[in-house]
Amino acid sequence: MNKLFSFMAGALCGTLIGGVTALLLTPASGSELKESALERWETAKQEAARAMEETRVQLENEYRQNIQS
Repeated sequence: MNKLFSFMAGALCGTLIGGVTALLLTPASGSELKESALERWETAKQEAARAMEETRVQLENEYRQNIQS
């Protein structure tokens, strides 16, 4: 479980760092940059929520299996 959490945390950090780097190095107007940043932020939030839900379901299943054992 710790390996999964560590991987997910690393993937999320990598995504954020990559997004910020791309935003800083891409020539764009202020409004384009703002729109792009907001889109990336929403994508990151959605991915984090999806990962959290998957982990919750997995943990609930493991818990149910342990209770039945």
